[in-house]
Amino acid sequence: MTIEKITMPKLGESVTEGTISTWLVKPGDQVSKYDAIAEVMTDKVNAEIPSSFTGVIKELVVSEGDTVEVGTLICTIETEEAGEKKETDNPSSAAAETESSSTATDDTAMKSRYSPAVMRLAQENDLDLSAIAGTGKGGRITRKDVEAIIASGEKPPQKQEQKQTATAETPSPEREQTTEPAQVNQSDAAGKAIPVTGVRKAIANNMVKAATEIPHAWMMVEVDVTNLVAYRNKVKDTFKEKEGYSLTFFSFFVKAIAQALKEFPQLNSSWAGDKIIQHDDVNISIAVAKEQELFVPVIQSADDLSVKGVAKQITNLAKKARTGKLTAADMQGGTFTVNNTGSFGSVQSMGIINYPQAAILQVESIVKRPVIINDMFAARDMVNLCLSLDHRVLDGLICGQFMARVKEILENVSESTMPVY
Repeated sequence: MTIEKITMPKLGESVTEGTISTWLVKPGDQVSKYDAIAEVMTDKVNAEIPSSFTGVIKELVVSEGDTVEVGTLICTIETEEAGEKKETDNPSSAAAETESSSTATDDTAMKSRYSPAVMRLAQENDLDLSAIAGTGKGGRITRKDVEAIIASGEKPPQKQEQKQTATAETPSPEREQTTEPAQVNQSDAAGKAIPVTGVRKAIANNMVKAATEIPHAWMMVEVDVTNLVAYRNKVKDTFKEKEGYSLTFFSFFVKAIAQALKEFPQLNSSWAGDKIIQHDDVNISIAVAKEQELFVPVIQSADDLSVKGVAKQITNLAKKARTGKLTAADMQGGTFTVNNTGSFGSVQSMGIINYPQAAILQVESIVKRPVIINDMFAARDMVNLCLSLDHRVLDGLICGQFMARVKEILENVSESTMPVY
């Protein structure tokens, strides 16, 4: 008998661990090489783990919700050759009948196992998953099945009565297993206990690491973006009609910051213990929030892009995040993070640095305010830029010079200084 081991794969250049969110197989399941066997979450991306072999799953070593380091054994599999020998040694009709019955039971169980991506799409589009026929293993509903339903515009009928009966009379064992510990651990205070799992757990771990290991310092500058606002408003409608996506203010901010980072490479750095790595490429990470999830995809070589190129990248990455299509490649290589907190109406904030980068810059809301110009009040479009910096890597002097340069670029935006194309 040949038993092979499958370990937690490395899903990114800086990823050191992953959390098994959902097992897609169980002991006894027959799988082919490259079949998805589990869904895993890291602080960078959600992904599926493929099987490295063809054979029969023997043991699931890691439980759902467990976080393990890259290279850790997660399951074992009996290779196909050993499985064939075992079948030859037990050719009785009774065994065949048992196997057929087991397969039918497994298929039924697989149909009710939904991945996080499938659940999100169903909730966003108000779809009843029990009414959708799956094309995956054992009739399991895949993301492609849901996307096909959405694209067709034909919404399957709701099975509300059936869902209510199932909930009232035959609760899912998986649901009982998930909620029971929360009930046991609840305090006497009234309220809802929400287990910290999945993406929220990964976010929490990453934020704690960043906040406890990085000595944060902060600074803020006020920028007059009246010219930028006038320029963007002048060309936005033509741009949208021509390109098919919006020309946002954020695109101009990212372009200006990328330009300044090229002039001040100290901020385009990472802390690496006994050394500071100053990156050649300016790869801008942008924070994209989706419900309770936070993703930080990367605009590669942002300093080489036009405003249009930046706008296109922002649009594409945001769309991928909303539809659960971000890949590990989309999340890798970031050297500096820009966060569009102004989209929430914020006017001042202090961001936590995206570990192991050296800084994060928050772009706040553009607000029209009275400003004194030549001893007279004038209505101007003003914005606050808030920088969080790693004081191990950066000091106030260089950061002040960087922020002054960003301010200068933004206050002088025009068709000649920052053309869209």
